[in-house]
Amino acid sequence: MALGLVLITCSAFSAPHHRTSEQTILAPGYAELTFEAPKPGTYNLPSLSKASNGELVTSRGESTSLHALTGDKFVILSFIYTSCNDVNGCPLASYVLSKVQDRIKQDKLLRDHVRLISLSFDRLNDTPETLKKYAANFRHKNFDWQFLTTPSNQALEQILSAYNQFVIEDVDDNGKKIGTLSHILRVYLIDQKRNIRNIYSVSFLHPDIIMNDILTIFNDHQTSDQLGASGDNALR
Repeated sequence: MALGLVLITCSAFSAPHHRTSEQTILAPGYAELTFEAPKPGTYNLPSLSKASNGELVTSRGESTSLHALTGDKFVILSFIYTSCNDVNGCPLASYVLSKVQDRIKQDKLLRDHVRLISLSFDRLNDTPETLKKYAANFRHKNFDWQFLTTPSNQALEQILSAYNQFVIEDVDDNGKKIGTLSHILRVYLIDQKRNIRNIYSVSFLHPDIIMNDILTIFNDHQTSDQLGASGDNALR
């Protein structure tokens, strides 16, 4: 998806109280990298922690969980809300994931092994129907990109706490809620064993970096499977 279309889409969903300033400096993820990213397989991505579970609801209104959507594929997990009007916040995450989607679709080795997840933390406004409309602007047909909410505030709070996501409702000078949320953007790379292998902040959320990381842990996975098969054969 082109940057202009992303901004139009996010503007359509964003709260009317605020608009992005024209003077905003765009995050690196919107442009070409200004440095050469390390080549896949030339570095290691050790496990940082285990990916926690939590109850979810899909954009089709169906019940599922984080562990149901992890463990079988490599996962890129982002936390968003559809009315976010910070161009370097949720719109950045959706834009970068859309670029990752484009590349994975063209990769015969990866396209059946990667899942994208966009989990909303705005239960009040991001209903399954709203998420379905938002997803239509980003997700390619038949691509495994899940747009999700939670069945309760308690389920949401448990997930946010487990992933160190802190969300605050913005207020004006009089303490009145203005319809926007503040949070620190983090996107998580999770392997097939539910290990968190990287956490991307705004400065490093870029399609090139994410793709190289996916290829690095994918190659690790392939090597591990081959070694396991060789060991099994040696025992026979």
